[in-house]
Amino acid sequence: MTYKNYPMVSRVVFGRGSFNQLGDILEPKRLNERAPFIFLVDDVFKGNSWLTSRIPLAYDDQILYISADEEPKTSQVDELVEQIILSHKDRPSGIIGIGGGTILDLAKAISIMLTNEGEAKDYQGWDLVKYPAVYHVGVPTISGTGAEVSRTTVLTGPEKKLGINSDYTPFDQVILDPELTKDVPKDQWFYTGMDCYIHCIESLNGTYLNAFSQSYGEKAFQLCKEIFMDNDLSEKEMQDKLMMASWHGGMSIAYSQVGVAHAMSYGLSYLLGTKHGIGNCIVFDHLEEFYPEGVKLFKVMKAKHNIQLPQGICNELDDNEFDIMIDIALSLEPLWENALGKGWKQKISREKLLSLYKKM
Repeated sequence: MTYKNYPMVSRVVFGRGSFNQLGDILEPKRLNERAPFIFLVDDVFKGNSWLTSRIPLAYDDQILYISADEEPKTSQVDELVEQIILSHKDRPSGIIGIGGGTILDLAKAISIMLTNEGEAKDYQGWDLVKYPAVYHVGVPTISGTGAEVSRTTVLTGPEKKLGINSDYTPFDQVILDPELTKDVPKDQWFYTGMDCYIHCIESLNGTYLNAFSQSYGEKAFQLCKEIFMDNDLSEKEMQDKLMMASWHGGMSIAYSQVGVAHAMSYGLSYLLGTKHGIGNCIVFDHLEEFYPEGVKLFKVMKAKHNIQLPQGICNELDDNEFDIMIDIALSLEPLWENALGKGWKQKISREKLLSLYKKM
């Protein structure tokens, strides 16, 4: 039996206002005056001096504002890497992602592609990265995706939606400052929070479950129930707890795997560009037969927070488009094996997936 020798984030700081320590953390990592730090910042913060004025710029450091309206693409990674290389004489001292899952995934992918030849799409899969990434830091401004802790960076490529899963992907440093999540819109808060909740359900009900992943998954699940079901929490408590739930949920799937909802939402994301969190919710809403208790509680939380999920997003699709989504979903074999066991191919059919997609 070979056990996973799993890389973790080597340094993490947690606490309100801890974002102010970013300059002190980066200073010893600067290679020289010509090797800049590149800050990838969600463009919702453009003009928001409360956050941007605290980014510790020096020398040739650069802020790149990036829209998170669409899921990150391999072509976008390649363009940003080229832009960074052409704009600076020396390789960057580090890449710092400040934003939600999209920005964090881009930061991880760019730091890998600055030291590995070829295009980002060449590295979609498991353990294809040959050389260590440049130093990279994650600063989540929304909680739930677990992107701050995972060894994957999920990208939509020309042929598939699949992560760069590697030991070089995790951040070298993460700053968990719950204060940065204070302006997240309600629906977005719910969708990314549910991404975390679904991580827990898929991990805790999967065949890959072990005591390591279970300990994290149970903690994240408990926190999600408190956040989304408890009426007595203050806003600050909810922010703190969701940031911890996201971390623990990410750790849980790191040592196990996700399942049916993620596999199918990858199909939606690839074909329709559906954002990850909302895509998971749309799919999970129809998965009673796989996760009866989890879906039941999800529907209660959805009603409690008055969330209306988009309906009928697959109504206009033709057979060929359904086939593309089904192919994408079925290509994620570890997810199905975790959900249904080694004989998963006998338990799930194209017809079954088609009938589920048609409900969405």
